[in-house]
Amino acid sequence: MKQRFYSNGKLLITGEYLVLDGAKALALPTIYGQDLCISKNDIPGIQWRSFDHHNILWFETQISYNEIVLGADPENREVRNMLINILHGAYLQNPKCLQAEHDLLIETHLDFDRSWGLGTSSTLINNIAEWTKTDAFTLLKTTFGGSGYDIAVAKAKSAIIYKIEKGQSTFESINFSPKFRDLIYFVHLNKKQDSNAVIKNYKRKGIVSERDISKINQLTEQIKTAESFDQFCLGLENHEQIISKIIQVPTIKEELFQDFHGTIKSLGGWGGDFILAATKENPTTYFQAKGYETVIPYSKMILE
Repeated sequence: MKQRFYSNGKLLITGEYLVLDGAKALALPTIYGQDLCISKNDIPGIQWRSFDHHNILWFETQISYNEIVLGADPENREVRNMLINILHGAYLQNPKCLQAEHDLLIETHLDFDRSWGLGTSSTLINNIAEWTKTDAFTLLKTTFGGSGYDIAVAKAKSAIIYKIEKGQSTFESINFSPKFRDLIYFVHLNKKQDSNAVIKNYKRKGIVSERDISKINQLTEQIKTAESFDQFCLGLENHEQIISKIIQVPTIKEELFQDFHGTIKSLGGWGGDFILAATKENPTTYFQAKGYETVIPYSKMILE
């Protein structure tokens, strides 16, 4: 019998970088995600196929159960090695889940462009954890690393507030449905961020103060509960200035969009993937004239 697992993609609205140091983060699940389909096969081991959002095969490999038991070189970031190490991590948590009793065909299907940075890895890890009955947060720590907010979002059916307390992931589902959401857009910067590189660069900057974390917590609350569009935008702008000062990088509006009539905020690691644009006029023509073709309204991006 065929099994299917599905996880949501993610966007980190507030708390980027500082979420690693205990700040509260507002994260939203996207309409887009990835599934994992498992069926019996007549080829020994695991036959793996990954399809993109056009249903085009972009990765295929054969993995033996012995490779899963032994694991692969963690320094080798090639797709096949990373996949083996995710399966190896699941095996270490639950050895019974991956035994050479059944030969399997496993296929994954993305709803979104791989370059978008909506969580190709996190959705895969969460799906594998669901299938193998293992802990997805532990699986993330032993493979890709990161704050874990993307794993929490992969499981969520609505927006969440995410926080790391004493090394443990805590999150709560919230009702986030701003009445001005028709004025919110998501724009892709035509670059894909390397999450590991972003985290390493941030950690080189030094220790973040409790005052900075407190400010971000306050702004997360302001953005989450904003009753007016102006209050929402002010929260985003103040958040940008704080993060800009901490990571010593100009805001994306200062760098690329100084003439934009509205508010722009980076989402996740700065310099790539999606940004949020809040404006009273449809900004599609503006961004496309600058070479940014992917402009998605809130209603067509966020799962509500």
